[in-house]
Amino acid sequence: MTAPYQKIVQDLRQAFPQPVSDRVHDAYFAFSVLRTLDQVDSMKSAAPVLGTPTEPNYDFARSQRMADDPQPLEQVTRQLVDHLSGMFIWGHPRAQINVVPPPTIASIIGGLIPSIYNPNLVSEESSRQVAVSEVEASSIAAALVGYDPLCSAGIFTFGGTATTLYGVRIGLEKALPGTMQHGLRSPAAVVCSERAHYAARTVSGWLGLGYDQLVQVPTDIKNEMQVCVAESMCRDLLKGGNRIAAIIATMGTTDAFGVDDLQAIHDMRNRLVDEFSLDYKPHLHADAVIGWAWSVFNDYDFESNPLGFRGRTVRALAGVRRKMRHLNLADSLGIDFHKTGFTPYTSSLFLLKDATELQLIARSAESMPYLFQSGEYHPGQYTLETSRSASGPMAALANLLLFGKNGLRSLLGHLVTMAEALREQLESHAATHVLNGGNLGPVTLFRVYPDGVDTFTFPERERTLADCRAQLLAHNEYNRRIFEIVQGEALQGRGVVISLTDCYRETDYGEPIVALKSYILSPFAEEQAVEYVLESIWQARAEVAAASAG
Repeated sequence: MTAPYQKIVQDLRQAFPQPVSDRVHDAYFAFSVLRTLDQVDSMKSAAPVLGTPTEPNYDFARSQRMADDPQPLEQVTRQLVDHLSGMFIWGHPRAQINVVPPPTIASIIGGLIPSIYNPNLVSEESSRQVAVSEVEASSIAAALVGYDPLCSAGIFTFGGTATTLYGVRIGLEKALPGTMQHGLRSPAAVVCSERAHYAARTVSGWLGLGYDQLVQVPTDIKNEMQVCVAESMCRDLLKGGNRIAAIIATMGTTDAFGVDDLQAIHDMRNRLVDEFSLDYKPHLHADAVIGWAWSVFNDYDFESNPLGFRGRTVRALAGVRRKMRHLNLADSLGIDFHKTGFTPYTSSLFLLKDATELQLIARSAESMPYLFQSGEYHPGQYTLETSRSASGPMAALANLLLFGKNGLRSLLGHLVTMAEALREQLESHAATHVLNGGNLGPVTLFRVYPDGVDTFTFPERERTLADCRAQLLAHNEYNRRIFEIVQGEALQGRGVVISLTDCYRETDYGEPIVALKSYILSPFAEEQAVEYVLESIWQARAEVAAASAG
């Protein structure tokens, strides 16, 4: 007689991919995926959201409990699809929010395949040939940025914050040898720009260095680190007997695409090492999670311009290339393929110029006696994670193979062209002012003003003159209100999806400057996408004006 549990197990076997080829069940597996995709596809419309916009019901979510009996696979997938209702479609030309790209079909497949067979990149033992994808993607990226692929090493990890974590952790071991074994016994500073990603602060806290050891260097109007000020601040640290664990160069800020002068920072670091006769080199980490992709232009001939970019686009791309070509000067760098590499989350690569430096954070094989019994590739000896998905490197490799240099060049050139078109339109209107006109990436920061404001002169005055504080704060609130209206329309599937930043940068007198942000990353964006932004802004201005008049 069959026990009840045996019947349940027999039924549940149908919910797993079969370990031995079974044409009927293999077709059922493929059909289940296709049916799910069809259900998602039925949620698409002309709007930049899936399905019907709804407010998340967290009270209902907290009330949910595990049922006693299994549910049919079809019922489960239907519930999963329902969770996508109201989700923004990042590939839609009216979705211009933050730095979230649509993933390619190739990268989706690259992420899906490992999910079926579940390799663990802790070791070659548990991932076999899939482990090669990590080395392959890392080597391609290393060659792009100018590292020697035979001497460098790459680790895919859980996000851009993790890439900075690895860089600072190695730098900490250089500055204070033995901390991995004995712990932190004296302070060490981390130096970055004031516009660096807050990951630098996160890492300083989580490593036990403390927020107070994060030294933030002022930036110029382009949101780029003032290297001369950084040198003075580093010199003061060293004169005081402090050690510098890491200097972080931001190669493409999240808000305004500010790009630090990595060569100048590198030269500054070396001068300080010589001047103070340091017995270590402060680790130089390039936070290039956004800007890395422009490395494909390192060997592009802008004079002949074989891809036929517009003149203004050529200028923008060449301007970024001028600084990105120095990525090879960094001791390590972070790359997010899920940003400007068009893969699904999460696909972040920590790339180390000198692979031997991984030994600074390595654990002994003896401490993990149940691993590393065979093979030659064992990244689990030095990675923070033991369980490591192969979806990240497989998705990254998929796009590196899919695009080639000219494919990624063309995508980036197109996105910059669209951003330049938006800036040109915003600059031609009396009610709008572009804040990052000197930055050359796909992001546009701008402010909207009510009627009667001279946008040729007043934005500069409110940024620099304390007498304009009241007007600045009023305009901050005005832009927040514009955003609320635009966002409200977007959540209903209308208008355009853009972002807001509460502090593009601070004024000379210490107040934050609020800005609206368009981040065009959809390959489907055309000139009409610019009109979507303007139409949404004018509608929001009219509503604010009507509310004020009433």
